[in-house]
Amino acid sequence: MSELTHINASGEANMVDVSDKAVTVREARAEAWVLMAPDTLSLIIEGRHHKGDVFATARIAGIMAAKKTADLIPLCHPLALSKVEVRLEADEEKGGVRIESYCKLAGQTGVEMEALTAASVAALTIYDMCKAVQKDMRIEGIRLLEKRGGKSGDFKAS
Repeated sequence: MSELTHINASGEANMVDVSDKAVTVREARAEAWVLMAPDTLSLIIEGRHHKGDVFATARIAGIMAAKKTADLIPLCHPLALSKVEVRLEADEEKGGVRIESYCKLAGQTGVEMEALTAASVAALTIYDMCKAVQKDMRIEGIRLLEKRGGKSGDFKAS
């Protein structure tokens, strides 16, 4: 198991120095689920929500969140993302919305936190827009699906 990279020799939290790392293409995908009642999901799918297009709003929120990750998560490096994509898909069988985010850049550190932040904030936005209709929705399954590039190599969730 690797050591924690954000802890210095004195046991204090610090930002990792990435200045000696090579610039490589880094990519990451993450997902989250918002589980809800069939009536709430139908409201979203059919575009009948009184606040407007839930998917469009959540997509923009996720993209904006990825760009602001360094402002939200302590010790994250500010990154010049070259691509952020947030896809939302209604799943009537599972009873919710699946969110998948994708982040990419050419840089010295990974984009896992940006992808996770995008998926999380998109999920929170769906909750916020629909809470007047249903307060007991659940946000679940926030996880890293895959990452590519960098010193630690590639990862794919099973």
